[in-house]
Amino acid sequence: MELETKNYLEQLKEWPQSGKHILAQYTDEYVVVYQAYKPSIGQFAAEHQYFAGDFSFTRMSWIKTNFLWMMYRSGWGTKAGQEITLAIYLKRDYFQKILSAAYPSTNVCGMPKDEWDQAIAATNVRLQWDPDHDPHGAKQERKAIQLGLRKEFLEPFSGEGILRIEDVSDFVSTQREHVQRNELHKLITPSESCFPISDEQAQTLNL
Repeated sequence: MELETKNYLEQLKEWPQSGKHILAQYTDEYVVVYQAYKPSIGQFAAEHQYFAGDFSFTRMSWIKTNFLWMMYRSGWGTKAGQEITLAIYLKRDYFQKILSAAYPSTNVCGMPKDEWDQAIAATNVRLQWDPDHDPHGAKQERKAIQLGLRKEFLEPFSGEGILRIEDVSDFVSTQREHVQRNELHKLITPSESCFPISDEQAQTLNL
């Protein structure tokens, strides 16, 4: 596995405890995002290094930068249709374009309903801030980001926006056992830190 990892309890001391943050593993070249799929989608993507086959490019697809939020969503890879956990290394410039086009998935601006309906229908990147979760699934004060992609912002999943796709399902299974035994001192998670945001992006992301 090529993901950089670190002891969970050590990382916990470094992460902000509240506020909205994009916790992610990133370099100058890529940003890692996570998604969980049924085997026919996940195994195809990991083998071919792009999405096709049973993957739908006509529906909105949601990505998460935060590993533990993904584990909460997928039940540590135990929920039906979410058995295969992928670490998707998106090209950093592609991820930046996604952030710059993000639009809140709920009417946080208090716009009139008809204006809101028109605005949300026109956007192809949805932004959602949700409570982050600890390894056992308990809500945290810190908020985690997820981004819904469709149309021209999802098309790069066919290959051009991706540097690498890694199936980390075995890693998830091993770490799940530590959580189930409440041995968090043994828990290893992908190394994550706060992704830098420009002033313009901060306004777009409602920070």
